[in-house]
Amino acid sequence: MKLWTMKAAALAAVLTLVAGPVWSAPLAQGQFAGSLEAGAEFPVDGDLHGGATAQVASLAALNPNLPAANAELRIQSRSYDDIYGEAATIALEGAYGLGSNREVFAAVRRTEADESQVQVGTAFVPALSAELPVFGRFGAYEATSLEVGLRQYFGGESAIKPYIAGRAGVTFVDEIRASFSVPVPNGVGSEPNDIAINNVAFYDETTSFIVGVDVGVSFDVTDRFSLSAETGLRYQGELDGNDSAIGGLGLASINDDGARVFAPLVIRGSLKF
Repeated sequence: MKLWTMKAAALAAVLTLVAGPVWSAPLAQGQFAGSLEAGAEFPVDGDLHGGATAQVASLAALNPNLPAANAELRIQSRSYDDIYGEAATIALEGAYGLGSNREVFAAVRRTEADESQVQVGTAFVPALSAELPVFGRFGAYEATSLEVGLRQYFGGESAIKPYIAGRAGVTFVDEIRASFSVPVPNGVGSEPNDIAINNVAFYDETTSFIVGVDVGVSFDVTDRFSLSAETGLRYQGELDGNDSAIGGLGLASINDDGARVFAPLVIRGSLKF
């Protein structure tokens, strides 16, 4: 079971223990609430790295056991979905009622996705009349976000209240390192003859921005507890590329982006004070 589903199930189980028949209105003016949220972020758009074609004058420069044959690196773009898929997320939120079924909120969020390896392109070697696969292994995606926003509820005193929200904030994305490898056929050069560029900087630690629109529905469990299910669409800005290792290969352009669009799917439990 995915980490985010276990967190969401645990949150729902704890809060439903306090179930009761009394419904509550959204936060009154001046009222506070604290919330715990768990779920996942699903990639919609955005490349973790772009594509490029670069000439390599000599394979021996990449591995001295290989002949001094030229090659052409043909790197293709890979999306966040290709590399990481969905990410687990957990957040703490505080909200303050403004009246008229409206509240402002502030949240701190942690997002994580496991490291992954994919084929990112090929290396064409004319001397071998062959295209060799190029693999990239990318370190875990880890980020902490600080967000503020405004949420508007509909439905008044009913137990089920839909809502919309807008949010903006900053995201602190941890450094992402990468390893690249090209398996070379036996008999080419001397062993070990594979090409490997291991654990190099790809994206530096980055402070970026995030904006989004949410839609959801809140269900009153008691007069103080509520559960919400939420989705939406969010955009996160570009990351700071580090070309210290890949720039010499003519691939400096492939980490010039890193922006992403994603759809969250979360469950939130809220306690009114």
